[in-house]
Amino acid sequence: MKTFQDFLNTMEDTEKRQKMESILNHIRKKYPRLKEEIKWNQPMFSDHGTFIMGFSLAKNNIAVAPEAVVIKHFEKDIEKAGYTHTTNLIRIKWTDEVDYDLLDRMIEYNLEDKKGMTKYWR
Repeated sequence: MKTFQDFLNTMEDTEKRQKMESILNHIRKKYPRLKEEIKWNQPMFSDHGTFIMGFSLAKNNIAVAPEAVVIKHFEKDIEKAGYTHTTNLIRIKWTDEVDYDLLDRMIEYNLEDKKGMTKYWR
């Protein structure tokens, strides 16, 4: 698997594939400078060699991984959006609306907070 399209092509459920594609396309369009990468068979976005946000799939949800510090910073907003979370990921149920504003704010937080970072992970 080398591209986001390869990742999407693994999804048999058309509605789920369209939802995941919508999220990826939103980020592509709003943040064209971000590099698209497939790591561990998951789509990820990076900037200047550092991780910004990644996604994975589960039976009941899309898992969004912006790193633990971002989840802690936006914990109340995540819960207000109706999403559950762990220390390292946010769950967007397949039946949930996607809060694109929240995703954008988390990406922008990472872009600002990781400006001079040279490592992939915090």
